[in-house]
Amino acid sequence: MKILIPEFVDIVGTVGVGIVIYAYYLLQTERITIKELKYSIMNIVGSLLIIVSLIFNFNFSSFMIESFWVLISCIGVIRHIKSKKETICK
Repeated sequence: MKILIPEFVDIVGTVGVGIVIYAYYLLQTERITIKELKYSIMNIVGSLLIIVSLIFNFNFSSFMIESFWVLISCIGVIRHIKSKKETICK
């Protein structure tokens, strides 16, 4: 059973990396904008998956950047929600 855990955790982390890279690709190819909720959500989910993998193979520097990536992406989600509320209230 312990042999499967590292493999599964590596897959989880790799999926997270793929999501973050795909979000950045969509942004750079102008298929999404930085103001879209999708961009922030993809970054949060991807970074959280990477953090899960880091719990089992801890690297402080990687953990720090992914943690800040989540926090900064949360700012994007909050701004999106606030802008939608302002639009509804008008």
